Amino acid sequence: MRHEQPDDWFMNDSGQAPNAEVEGGVNTPIDTAGLRGKLTRNAPLAKLVWFKSGGAADWLFEPADLEDLHAFLTRLDGELPVMALGLGSNLIIRDGGVPGAVIRLGKAFAQVETHDDHTVTCGAGAHGVLVSSTARDAGIAGLEFMRGIPGTIGGFVRMNAGAYGRETADVLIDCDVIMPDGDWMTLPAVDLQYSYRHSALPDGAVVVSARLQGKPGDPKVIGAEMEQIAEAREQSQPVRTKTGGSTFKNPPGHKAWQLVDAAGCRGLRMGGAQVSEKHTNFLINVDNATSADIEGLGEEVKARVYKHSGIELEWEIQRVGRP
Repeated sequence: MRHEQPDDWFMNDSGQAPNAEVEGGVNTPIDTAGLRGKLTRNAPLAKLVWFKSGGAADWLFEPADLEDLHAFLTRLDGELPVMALGLGSNLIIRDGGVPGAVIRLGKAFAQVETHDDHTVTCGAGAHGVLVSSTARDAGIAGLEFMRGIPGTIGGFVRMNAGAYGRETADVLIDCDVIMPDGDWMTLPAVDLQYSYRHSALPDGAVVVSARLQGKPGDPKVIGAEMEQIAEAREQSQPVRTKTGGSTFKNPPGHKAWQLVDAAGCRGLRMGGAQVSEKHTNFLINVDNATSADIEGLGEEVKARVYKHSGIELEWEIQRVGRP
């Protein structure tokens, strides 16, 4: 039986951390003098990610504002790996935790402003729903697709997030980033060398804001399209489960969910993880799954798809940290 499902829509929100343990990562001293944000050692991350699994960060820093973040990264001076964490969607935190420093941007980075030239300036912590809704209220069209992506602008920029026929590369003008050593720069979209769910943004670079280009539109028409996107997502995807979004990228000329379904993986389980019955390109945590369960299930799905079709799927979900 053929199950009709929409195009994959998900992205992710975060930079990658190394897979190997950093020698002395947890014990590396960090000078906290003058910092106004919250710095937590050996911080559990499972509650911060959508799969609700995984280990702890050596350090978790939640900066008070942009200047606080800049001071922190300058102080690290590239000595520890850095990973940005948004909503925790599109992400598997491995059970051994994340080496180095994880940066979580809060309300100070979630502001959205619209301008007379139909551009929108967003903090990296702004949710896609907030961005599209703010644009709608200002009569700015072209950003409706962000309503269908559960993530933040920082992740959209890094992974070229897309949904319903559009992607970040279509609307990004430029972005402000802070590098792991504290260098602060503005990068035009062309410098990110966007491709499908990929950018050339260096690992450890933290996106702090972005400028998006919209176009004039009728708020009622924009709102109606956003409602259609929300309804389509609700009807076709397991949105009320512990999931990470679309697991695999669509291979050229194919839909990942169709390949997974054809390989007989619908409902397949490993430990507490399962391939969604509703949308086969989603993995879900159904029974206290470990991250090893989830990642292992994904690898088993890849193997079965390759055996059935000869096509090798590529992960879309980011997998970070120590096994």
